Amino acid sequence: CLDKEGKVHEFDSSWRTEDCNDCSCSRNGIDCCASYMRPVDYDEEKCESIFNKETCSYKVVEKDDHSKECPVHSWVG
Repeated sequence: CLDKEGKVHEFDSSWRTEDCNDCSCSRNGIDCCASYMRPVDYDEEKCESIFNKETCSYKVVEKDDHSKECPVHSWVG
């Protein structure tokens, strides 16, 4: 399989892209999906979500104090 960056992958192989997608190669082609969950139900006026590319995860923190995490009631992914 040839991915969008021009790299060749063997059949039945899998990898994680730089933008945190999990991909696999089969004889039918490449299939990719997000490796992370996105927060969708939290206090958006008081809090903000921050994506960490190193861990491929979101953290939801208070806008005025990033050391304080906010509760998240729903995630999608």
